[in-house]
Amino acid sequence: MERLDKLEAQSVFIIREAYKSFKNTGMLWSIGKDSTVLLWLAKKAFFGHVPFELIHIDTNYKIPEMISYRDRLAKELHLRLVVGQNKKALAEKRTFPDGLDRITCCKELKTIPLRETLDGTGARRIYDPKKDSWEEFEKAEAYNAVIVGVRSDEEGSRSKERVFSTRDEKSEWDASAQPPELWNLYKTEFAPHTHVRVHPLLDWTELDIWEYIEKEKIPTISIYYNQGDGKRFRSLGCYPCTFPVDSDAHNPAEIIEELKSGKFRNIAERSGRAQDKDGGGTLETLRKEGYM
Repeated sequence: MERLDKLEAQSVFIIREAYKSFKNTGMLWSIGKDSTVLLWLAKKAFFGHVPFELIHIDTNYKIPEMISYRDRLAKELHLRLVVGQNKKALAEKRTFPDGLDRITCCKELKTIPLRETLDGTGARRIYDPKKDSWEEFEKAEAYNAVIVGVRSDEEGSRSKERVFSTRDEKSEWDASAQPPELWNLYKTEFAPHTHVRVHPLLDWTELDIWEYIEKEKIPTISIYYNQGDGKRFRSLGCYPCTFPVDSDAHNPAEIIEELKSGKFRNIAERSGRAQDKDGGGTLETLRKEGYM
C-alpha cells in the first residue's frame, strides 16, 4: 500500500474512533489546506456525509478569500458550520491592529473564543444547511471532543501531541501528562470533564497534504497559488500577521515540486506567520492555554 493510502486509512480510522467514543464531537475547520484535507477524510469516513458540526473561529481579520471560500464550501457540501468570535475583544479594540502585541491578540481572538465555543459558554453563529440560513445562539451544548488538523512537523509544540490529546476542564494542555500511544493503540476513555483533542493528521507532512490534494482534486483557496504577481500564501492566518512568499507555483503539482526539490525544501512552513516569531519563537505558551 502506498504512503498516502496508509495515511488515509489511519486517519479515517481515527475519525471514526473519535465519533464512536465521544458523546458530542466537533471538527475544527480553519479553512486552510490541512483542515480541508481533514474535512475530505471525514467525508470518506462516513460515505460522503459529515455527521458532526464544523467549527471555525473568526478573528475578524482573516484574509477575505478565506471567508468567502468557507461560506461557499459549507453551502455546496451541506455542512453544519459553527462560527465563534470574541465580539467583546473586537468592540473594545483589544487586537494587534489596535496596538496589542501579537501573542496577546491571538489569545483574545483565537484562544478565548475557541475555549468558549467548545465549552458552550460563548455565543455561536450557526449555518444550517437544511434551512440555508444563519442563526445566533447565546449558549449551546459543550463538545466532549474536537477533531483538529494539526501536524507534528508543522510547529515545535505540535510535535509533543498525541493522537488523542487531553485537556482539563479549562481546555488547558499539559504536554507531560499525555497518555502513551504505543503500536497505534489509542486511549479513548477519560475521566469526567476531560476535553479531548483528536489529531488524525499528526503523522502527515506538508508534502503529504499537497500530494493528497493533487490526488483527490480537493478544491483549495486561490491564494495558495501564484495569481500572476510571483507570490502566494504557504500558510493562512490573519492578514496583519500572515505574509505571502515568493513563488511561481500555480497549482498543487508545482507546489509539490517546490517542496521536493525547490526553494521551500528546507524552509519552515509557518515562516510567514509573524506570531510564531514572537514569544520565543513558538506557540507553546498559547497552546497550553487552549490554542490550536
